[in-house]
Amino acid sequence: MENLVEEIRNFVEAECRKPSSNYGYEPYEFHFIPVHKYAKQLAEELDADVEVVEIAAWLHDIGSIIGGRKEHHLLGAEIAEKKLTERNYPPEKIELIKKCILNHRGSLNNKKESKEEQIIADADSMSHFDNISGIFKAAFIFENHNQTSAKKEVKDKLIRSWNKLSLKRSKELIKPKYDAAMLLLN
Repeated sequence: MENLVEEIRNFVEAECRKPSSNYGYEPYEFHFIPVHKYAKQLAEELDADVEVVEIAAWLHDIGSIIGGRKEHHLLGAEIAEKKLTERNYPPEKIELIKKCILNHRGSLNNKKESKEEQIIADADSMSHFDNISGIFKAAFIFENHNQTSAKKEVKDKLIRSWNKLSLKRSKELIKPKYDAAMLLLN
């Protein structure tokens, strides 16, 4: 199934390149790739289903790229089900991938029943520490903040991202970046 993971990655990258992409290509490079990197590492270290985690990592925000931020987890789960069903992927694995996508949003406080769901949610939050410039960009361009309020917004988002981490290993991996960000943003 390595080919399937690569096929899904190619699909996500192609969607990000389309002129119709809600956020352009940047989310692929600055969000999807770090989420995948952290998710795969955690899955390997914590003995989770690596293939499920990799597919969910690539598809977790595809609904946002195609349909916009609001309810993107619902659209993403639908897209995942359709794409994976077309490829005769095992139904029980499709359901787990859908749960990972549906429950990756920390703002929803959904109960994450599996290790794979926890990994995707954590990897999503961890990626914020690899893209602080993107958080500043959003604060300045999309939210119209000035420098003072943007700095506070970025710091608050990183604190929220840190607090959403549910796995001990996630916190261990991201702590140096969290500490550095807090030092710079104080």
